Amino acid sequence: MAEAKLGPGPRAMRLKRVLAIAGIVVAVLAVAAVGVAVYLHHALQSDPFTPLYVNNCAVCHGESLEGAAQGPALVGRELLHGESVAELVRSIAEGFPERGMPGWAGPLNEGEVRSLAILIAERRVDRRFTDFKVDKTLILPAAPVETELATFRIETVVSGLDPLVFSIAPLPDGRILLTEKVRGLSVIEADGERSDPVAGTPETSGFGVNVLGLDYGLGWLLDVAPHPAYADNGWIYLVHTDLCPACRSGGGEALMPSTMVRLIRGRLNGNRWVDEEVVWSVPEAFYSSIPDIAAGGRLAFAPLDYVFVSVGIKGHGNYVGIQDLTTPYGKIHRVHDDGRIPVDNPFVARPGAMPSIWSYGHRSPQGLEFDAARGVLWGTEMGPRGGDEVNLLHPGRNYGWPLYSKGVDYDGTPVEYWKELGLEFRLADIEQPVVDLTPSPAVSSFVIYKDDAFPQWRGQLIVGSLKATELYRIVVDGDRHVHTEILLRDLARIRDVEIDVAGNVLLLLEHASGSRIVRLTPV
Repeated sequence: MAEAKLGPGPRAMRLKRVLAIAGIVVAVLAVAAVGVAVYLHHALQSDPFTPLYVNNCAVCHGESLEGAAQGPALVGRELLHGESVAELVRSIAEGFPERGMPGWAGPLNEGEVRSLAILIAERRVDRRFTDFKVDKTLILPAAPVETELATFRIETVVSGLDPLVFSIAPLPDGRILLTEKVRGLSVIEADGERSDPVAGTPETSGFGVNVLGLDYGLGWLLDVAPHPAYADNGWIYLVHTDLCPACRSGGGEALMPSTMVRLIRGRLNGNRWVDEEVVWSVPEAFYSSIPDIAAGGRLAFAPLDYVFVSVGIKGHGNYVGIQDLTTPYGKIHRVHDDGRIPVDNPFVARPGAMPSIWSYGHRSPQGLEFDAARGVLWGTEMGPRGGDEVNLLHPGRNYGWPLYSKGVDYDGTPVEYWKELGLEFRLADIEQPVVDLTPSPAVSSFVIYKDDAFPQWRGQLIVGSLKATELYRIVVDGDRHVHTEILLRDLARIRDVEIDVAGNVLLLLEHASGSRIVRLTPV
């Protein structure tokens, strides 16, 4: 399998121009031309789908989709022929000639039709392309929230946290571990008091660029979790983006820091991090200056002392190395809890392949959980514009990026980087998501509920979102999506979801004015 190399193709040139117009500092441009651009360009420009709609649809349906003399409104009302992206694609492509609407499959290409469908679907749920909800008004419901199967209250555990939070992890004694990307690791006591940052954890970096409220930094603390046998061994596992040796403590002469995902473990001695051991890492040659927003960085434990860790598109570009088994990028990795490579990993015997790889073809993994009852690994993953996914992560399988996605690229073109990479593939060889979340809610972390506080939810996925500010309950049967319920709407960016020792659901809410942890308790 040949390694993909980023060349000066039309996409790369387009992204460079966007960055130049944005006026980002020269230090960022040096690296952004190949990697940061992929993440920044969609936030640095107005919605590129809008002109497509205005030029072809607004005369009949209104510039704001509110309807006009010749056509009905596309928002604020039920659509007779369906409102899913697939149904909208069919309606746009085929039209309704008997009612005066022509089919657009000829005048518009397939990507343009899908782009229009995604735009309409986004507007119908008020999910504006450049609104990331980082500072929307945060109001917790005062009254109990009634849902299909349960009623619950929402109460604040702790507020005033750093805006850049990532993970929470309940401990058996009722305390909660918290990672703030730059501030570090701290402990929330059972009464809501927060410790000072734990001393001795890996160094973080204040380097970053903030665009429309989203931070594109380097050198972050990411996921944290206690070992399943924490009560006996005291091990705490921490994912972070390791600063290159020359970048630590401000050293080195590099224009920008370079980092890479690393999994370590240590113990707490009072408020100090001690006994640190590296569980999984890669050679420094794989470190990059691609922002850590692309890092992935979730971990999950499985029985028989296995631990999984996710790595996103942290290579040297949006699609470099993702399909290459010799790189760590765009992969889920599996090792033993002490770092040993399992002998039954799917590529352990393939020459040149990284032996820790479990699955590949991942874009932006945001959640990772092992379902012990079913013996399977689940993951959530952000697509580009559309194409957010809930996946069953089978060993050795290819999850498609950057060859294929149910979403479209930010400029409206289909996801078909295989042409630029010179890689042929069969769609039958791409593992399809169990749940396709299009339009994208910016899916985040999740849990598989298994406790007693909400017995009606056992075995179901409780999934957070960032841009949509919604919490979902997803029911699956094997590899089949059965039902999705929105448990909470219009809340805040939900960065992490966990279950406390009493079986209540904990949400880590990310907010520009100060993040917080809230608890869902049954009524």
